[in-house]
Amino acid sequence: MAVQSVGVVGAGQMGNGIAHVFALAGYDVLMNDISAEAMEKAVALIDRNLERQVSRDKISAEDKATALARIRTTTELSELGQCDLVIEAATENEGVKQKIFDALLPHLKPETILTSNTSSISITRLASRTDRPEKFMGFHFMNPVPVMQLVELIRGIATDDATYREMCDVVAKLGKTSASAEDFPAFIVNRILMPMINEAVYTLYEGVGSVRSIDESMKLGANHPMGPLELADFIGLDTCLSIMNVLHDGLADTKYRPCPLLTKYVEAGWLGRKTGRGFYDYRGETPVPTR
Repeated sequence: MAVQSVGVVGAGQMGNGIAHVFALAGYDVLMNDISAEAMEKAVALIDRNLERQVSRDKISAEDKATALARIRTTTELSELGQCDLVIEAATENEGVKQKIFDALLPHLKPETILTSNTSSISITRLASRTDRPEKFMGFHFMNPVPVMQLVELIRGIATDDATYREMCDVVAKLGKTSASAEDFPAFIVNRILMPMINEAVYTLYEGVGSVRSIDESMKLGANHPMGPLELADFIGLDTCLSIMNVLHDGLADTKYRPCPLLTKYVEAGWLGRKTGRGFYDYRGETPVPTR
């Protein structure tokens, strides 16, 4: 069965980007969130991001109008049941994700493929609690979704070949590249990226360098486009901490122990760009290091 309609659960940073790229690629998109206001903001952001692509001659004004017309929103999770593919893009919390799947399952068509945009949680474990582990996969987009070219595809132990091949085809239709990852904590990208960010926080915590010197060192010394602390703020410090905890718990190796300073920032509610403060303070005209 070729996928034509896509349900996206969550209208946040990842959900709106996923809706954007699917609509632009010709899919009918139904976006769900518990907050109608969040969905209004998401559609407005998609509009602005599409307009940016028009201004850069990436797409035409007609492409933009057609893509926006393909996106519908609903606060009723059950309405996603008739979609060919459902992508869960809620917060990186296994309990929250499980509640979403539990509420969604009674309404799904038998042939619907169910996926999670999780960046670290076990696909096999999530799938085992559904009625379709063979049609369940990890479908992990990178942030920001319209810009980043990679999609990690993660098969659970029960995922069948037909589901995997269909998701490979979907990624290709989006104009992106898929990388197949085994179902181990944090998969490929975050297995490598998050310990680097965590080590940068330790470098700050131990006084080896300041926020600015650490970021400048990695940008100019390792040719990274963004420093690790700046990147952590962009991702969200709560997400970084969550992934480090998944790595630490899942692999039982002390090298994945989250830095206490990262934990302290999350406890303070300084989660990065989305809250206005993290390793940088974003409340003024230019970001200022908070340490």
